[in-house]
Parts: sequence; C-alpha cells; structure tokens
Amino acid sequence: MTTSSPETPGAERSRYRYLVLFILLIVYCLSYVDRQIIGILALPIKTDLQLSDTQLGLMGGFAFAIFYTGAGIPIARLADRFNRVWIISASLTIWSGFTAVCGLATGFWSLFLARLGVGVGEAGGVAPSFSIVADYFPPRQRARAFAVLTLALPVGSAMGLFIGGVLAAQYGWRTAFIAMGVIGVLVAPLLLFTVREPVRGRLDPAPLAAAKTRPSFIDVLSHVRRKPSFWWLSIGSAMASMLSYGVGFWLPAFIHRSHGLELVQTSQFLSALTLFGGVIGILAGGWLGDLLGARHKAAYALVPAAAFLIGFPFLLVGLSLSSLPIVFAVLMVPQAASVLWTGPSVAAIQQLAPATMRATASSIYLFITNLIGLGVGTFVFGAVSDILTARFGDNALQYSIMACAVVLYPLAILFYWLASRSLTRDWEGAAVAPPVSLTPGLRRRRSEPAGR
Repeated sequence: MTTSSPETPGAERSRYRYLVLFILLIVYCLSYVDRQIIGILALPIKTDLQLSDTQLGLMGGFAFAIFYTGAGIPIARLADRFNRVWIISASLTIWSGFTAVCGLATGFWSLFLARLGVGVGEAGGVAPSFSIVADYFPPRQRARAFAVLTLALPVGSAMGLFIGGVLAAQYGWRTAFIAMGVIGVLVAPLLLFTVREPVRGRLDPAPLAAAKTRPSFIDVLSHVRRKPSFWWLSIGSAMASMLSYGVGFWLPAFIHRSHGLELVQTSQFLSALTLFGGVIGILAGGWLGDLLGARHKAAYALVPAAAFLIGFPFLLVGLSLSSLPIVFAVLMVPQAASVLWTGPSVAAIQQLAPATMRATASSIYLFITNLIGLGVGTFVFGAVSDILTARFGDNALQYSIMACAVVLYPLAILFYWLASRSLTRDWEGAAVAPPVSLTPGLRRRRSEPAGR
C-alpha cells in the first residue's frame, strides 16, 4: 500500500533527506501563505464586503480552524497506515483550490465557507509532514529539523503579507487569493514525484521501532493519556498559538489604524518584521532545544517558557511607541519569542509516542493547539476590539492586543513549566537507571518477579 525508501545504513545521512525537508518546507510555506494572507487582505475585504472586526476574526480563525482541527485526526489516522506523501499532495491540491475560490466570494458567508474548505485541505498537511521528518532525521537532530520545517511560519506568513499586499494594491484582493491558489495546485506534483515515503521508525531505538504496527485511535489516546507532559505541552502551545495567530492576524490592522500606513507600506513593514524576527526565533528554538535537551529533556519545554517570559514586556512596550523604526526594533523580540516554541515543542511531541503512533499523536496535539489557538485567538482579539471601539476608537485594537497578551503570556509560561516537570519521565525510549543496591544478592532479589 506504501512505497518506502531503501533502508540502508547511510540512508538517513544522505543529502536526499535535506531535499525532502526543503520540499516539505515549500508545501508548509504555502499553507501559511494561504492561512495568513487574509490578515493583510482583511483591510480591503472589510471595506468591500462591509464586515465587522468580529466577522473578520471568525473568518481569520474559526472558519479555518473548525474543519482544520476536526478533520486532522481522521486524516492522521490514514497517515499512520498509508502513504503520507500521497495524502499531503492531495491535501495541498484541495486547500489551494479553495484558496482560489476565496477570490470569488461575494459576502461574509461565501467567504466563510471557502475558508472552511481551506481548513479541510490543510488538515492533511501538517501531521503527516511531522511524521515523515521524524523518519528522515535521528532523534538528536529532530528539534533542528523541525525548526527548519517550521520556518514556514515566518517565511510563509511574510510571503502572504508581502505578496498579498502588493497584489491587492495593484489588482485587488480577489486576484491575490486566486494567484496563490493556482501556485499551490502547480506545486503538488513536485511533492508527489520527488519525495519518497520513508520506512516508519527506521531511525528510532529498537523498543520504539518494534511497537504495535497498526494501533487503533484508542491505543494512541490511551498511550498519551498516561503522559502529563503531552497535555501540558499541548495546552501551552495552544496559548502560544493564540498569541502568534491573534497578534499576527491583527497587527496589519493595528499598524494601518494606529500609524496611518497604506496597504503596501503595511505589508512591507510587517513582512520584514515577520520574516526576520520569525527566522531568528525558530532557528534559535531548534538549536537551543537540541543543545540543552541533549542533557535535560525538560529543556524542550523550558526554552519556550523562557522565550515568552522575555518577549512579554517587549510586546507591551512596542505597542505603545509612536516611532515606526523603534517599534520595528522592539517588536522583533516578541516576534522571535512568539515562534521560538515550535521546534522544541514539536520535537518533544514526536518523542512522546512510538513511530506508528506519531501522526495520530501529532494530530491530537494539533487539534488542541489549533482549535484553541487559531479557532479562538483571532476571534477573541477582534471581539475585544469591537467592545473597546466605543471608548477608544481607532486605538481599540491596540488595547485589545495588550489585554489579551496580559492573560496569554503568563498562561503559556505556566503550562510549559508544568510540562517540563514530567517530560523526562514521559520521553519514549528513555533509559531508566536501575535501583541502587548495596549487595549483589539484593540486586538479584530485586530483579526476581514478586511472589518467588
């Protein structure tokens, strides 16, 4: 049912795995372009379709997340059994097609339904990609590999902001949607005919590779249910996602309203901020995760917690300044901190389940992260802005972002810290030290089954 790459001693060290990572990065970038482009296009869409901030928040988050999260788990179940490359290729075609359909929308509901379709398609892209990367890179390199993959977040978001802003200004927001959708459809064959399906678990320790080959969903759920760090990481990532998606979606409107920039200027400012801050944050997270996690597994959770602790005051200060160059410099810190968690978190999640459960375990993690982070985040930011508009006018969005940040930053720090407390114990394949014994006889008796 699947085609696998040869399981040769040097396969995992070949240059081909970097080609695979690069192609998956391109696909993941396109998912973020299609996911985030509506943030910059919200400015002309709001005017053209006469929408409120609450409606924009629903389309930017909830409309996408409702099926993105719901369809993710059943598609991941297929990915744990069948060819993951085929699944990702089909998903790319579907979400790109619906992105193009967004350009044909005539009102709130038609655009809302098109965004639902984008969510359905993208549900099949992320968890299978995580699983493939884990089968091309050994555990000691996975945080860095996932950091490279998740460069899609800043690169794809920056592309969406820049390209979307330029196309919308020159040709209209509808053309921006259609153009990006067509590009995605054209990239799908490149993935399908270049990436080979790897052997599952080939780089894992023997106990993980020898795990049950076709576990049920209940098996996976039962497995992760016993691991507190899985759930704390998931909730911590959900808080982090609320911040990154909420701020990322509403920052264009904030810059436009509070600093008076035109559409193209806004897209240039934010694409540069997203790209440079995001790349620095993600690469730093992957490097620090592998460096510190090699000695202490808890570092995979403590590194994100420290990043949010550092980024919190910089965001509040950056939103309060009036000089755009200084705003750019100050917001670089929270921008980097807002994505630094991705590499360490995703790498840790891969090590909390055996190879045959990874796609499904990742989909459960993504379900929690995106349902709360993407589905609720942009909506809450927009709803709070609408509530504050009567009092603060064009500055309402500034106070909305600050109010949400005051709640979400401490919660993210708390949940990542809680995850760090049990992460070492929950790590799959972790060596457990034998009990200390004072005499050889006592050691022998301790190793005998009870009752003998």
